[in-house]
Order: sequence, then structure tokens, then C-alpha cells
Amino acid sequence: MSRALLYTIVFIEGFCSLGAEVIALRRLVPHVGSSIVVTAPTIGFFLLALALGYAAGAKVAADYRRIVARNFLISALLAGVGLAGVSVDGMFAHLQPTWFAYLCFVAVVLCPLAWLLGQTVPILTNLMQTQRSGEASGMALYWSTLGSFLGSLSLSLIVMQWLGVSAAILACSSGLIVGVLLLSGRQPGMVALSLATLVTAATLNTRQTPTADTAYAEYVITDVELEGQRNARAFMVNKSLASLLDDSEPPHYTRYIQHLRKILLDDLGYRERNILVLGAGGFTLSHREPSNHYTYVDIDPKIRDIAERHFLHGTARGEFIADDARRFVATTERRFDAVVVDVYSSHTSIPSHLITLEFWASARKVLKPDGVLLANLILDGKLETPYARSLLHTIERVFGRCAVDVLHKGKPLANVEVACFASSQPGDQGVYSDEINRADVDRARAR
Repeated sequence: MSRALLYTIVFIEGFCSLGAEVIALRRLVPHVGSSIVVTAPTIGFFLLALALGYAAGAKVAADYRRIVARNFLISALLAGVGLAGVSVDGMFAHLQPTWFAYLCFVAVVLCPLAWLLGQTVPILTNLMQTQRSGEASGMALYWSTLGSFLGSLSLSLIVMQWLGVSAAILACSSGLIVGVLLLSGRQPGMVALSLATLVTAATLNTRQTPTADTAYAEYVITDVELEGQRNARAFMVNKSLASLLDDSEPPHYTRYIQHLRKILLDDLGYRERNILVLGAGGFTLSHREPSNHYTYVDIDPKIRDIAERHFLHGTARGEFIADDARRFVATTERRFDAVVVDVYSSHTSIPSHLITLEFWASARKVLKPDGVLLANLILDGKLETPYARSLLHTIERVFGRCAVDVLHKGKPLANVEVACFASSQPGDQGVYSDEINRADVDRARAR
């Protein structure tokens, strides 16, 4: 086996193995979010399977090319079928609870793929016996790691951004098929199996239901039947309802958007104000609202075009900035009359770096002295869980006492609207008791 061919094969292995891991993390976002408690175990399981693959490859003593070609073919099938959107969605739809579906995905798709590809380098270094063992393994690992580096960057920053997740899956599957053909030559059986695998992967990954699928999210715009609404449509982001809109006059929106608009326009009477919206959704907060100036910040640069083309059927009102919400509030010099925080990666999952004390402090800094922060949270309706209490306490550690409105009190999960003012200050809270009751004094001071 020539040195050039060997380096090509291990490069493909590195490119596709880490590419598959990146794709798997992206596929999991709509179902389990992207928090550290999801990404860390996923990466850990992948590395464990890779280590076991190294050990298994070290035990192979013959038929080196045939075994690696077989591993590549099975891996191409696992990537093309197992990472396809329809497969992952079906797994999470039919296997409950969610944690069980996650473990099945890792055990059936991700770990076997990593285990098979992990065998590549230790197996193929047997074919480099003319070199020192250290040189052989070092150069093989160099080309494998270089492939991993280029795979992670090109698939996440180029392919997913411009062509979508399905195209990245096809790129990985096709790369592995190329490796199979290079290793097996023109053996009719391997050629036939390779073509069948490629056709299967292409079929599953070109029959996608999402309206758009980017590196950050899966978007679906679908018609819905709602009483009293005409031609209502829903803007779904990672299988979570982000916005509603219809063709009535005036249009109907989701209840929390109507609530936020009421606070800004009616309660606060904002006119000609600058409003920052972190998390664009369907851009409905500013829809047909010419009274104020809106600036939307969303991490996905494609979300505005998707919303305008498929949901709004027109131009979104306001300025759009593609950036991470925390980075924007930490670095901008601009100041706003209101900041609306409406950031979700899936279902009820707020990215963990957007709920910390430091984030809320940065959000407060971009407010004008008389500004207001409005946050849309999805919490339990009774605000009894540790997550709900800790999140609200974190916000009030920065802003002081905030107004809290639970919109769906009878449901297990509810939109909770929090309103905090930049003029407020956190402070120690007293307790009124029969022994010491300063209520009358405090009430008089508040007048």
C-alpha cells in the first residue's frame, strides 16, 4: 500500500469521524438542547468508543485493507442513515423518555461509528513496516488529526452554513465511500454495496421536511388551524413554537408576544424608542409596529431571510445583527430603552451562558438609566422547581425586585414574563413579623 494512499485513507477517517460527531451534536439540539450536560457526555461517549476502536484495531493481524474497507462501508451506512433527520426524529418520537432515546442514539449510531473508524490508524500502520514504528504511527496520526481539524471546520462553518446539515451528512458518507473504493479497488461486490449505501443516504437526506436546516437550527413553517384566525401559520425553531402569525386584520400573534407588545406600547407608552431584541424568532414583536426602532440579535445569520420568505411574506421591520447574544451585550457601545430577552435553542432550553449572573449584568449595562428589561422564560406554572427559583433569583440579584407574570398558570410549563427596570437596585429584604413590623414606616417612605 503506497504511502500516499495510506495517508489519504487516514485523512478521510479523521475528517469523517469528527464530522460525524459535530453532526450528531447538531442533530441532538432540537431534542435535548445544547447544554453542557448534553455535549459533554456525548463527546465523552464518542471518545470512549474511539479508544475502544484503537484497542480493537491493534489486535487485527491480517486482511488489513479488507477490514478497513468493511469498517468504512458500515460507517458510511451509519452516518447516512443514522444521522439523517428522519431517523433521529423517529428515534426521539418513538422511544421515551427522552434520556432513553438519547442513550439509544449514542449506543446505536454514534459509538459504533466511532469504534469502527477508530480502528483505522492502528490497522493501517501495519502496512508501513519499512519505517520506524514511531514515524509510522506519528505520520498516520498527523494526517488523521489534520482530517479531523479540517472536517470540523469545513462542515460546521461552510457546509452546514450554506447547504444545511443533510449536505454535511452526505459529505461524510460520500467521503467514506471514496475510502471504500480506494481500498477495495474494482471489486464488483464492494462497488455495488457502496452505490447502494450512497443511494440510501442520499434518499434519506434529500427528503427533509424542514423548511430550512442550518448549522444552528431546524426551521419549519407550517399552517395551523386556530379558532378566529385566518390562514394562521406557525414558525417552529428546533421543533419548538417560536412565533404565530395570521392574515387577520389586525394580525394575531402568540400570547407572550401580545403581552410584550402591550407592556412596551400601552403600559410604558414607548414611542420613538430603541428596543433591543435578543433572539429573533419570527420577528413578530416589530411586525406592523412603526412606533419604535427595533434591533434584533440572533446567532443564525440565515434566520431573517427564512422568516421573511416563508413566514412573514414580507420584509421584517428592524435592524438585524447576526451575533451571539452574550457577546453582543458585552461588547456593544450602544444603549437601548428596552432589552427583550427571548433566547431558546429548543423547547424550554435557554443556552446556559445566557442565564448567568454575568449575562444579566451585561444586559443591564446596555440599558439607558430609565430602561426596562423584559425576559420571556418558560418555567413551571407554579414557579416551584429549583430551576425556576434559581433563574428568577439570579435575575433579581442584578436588577432587584422584578415584576413576574405567569401567562398559563394551569399548565405544567408556562410563559413567564419578567420585567425589570434599570433604575431598580438589588437590596436586602426585610421580614414583617408580629414582634417587629415596620410595614407602616416602609409604606410611608415609599410614597
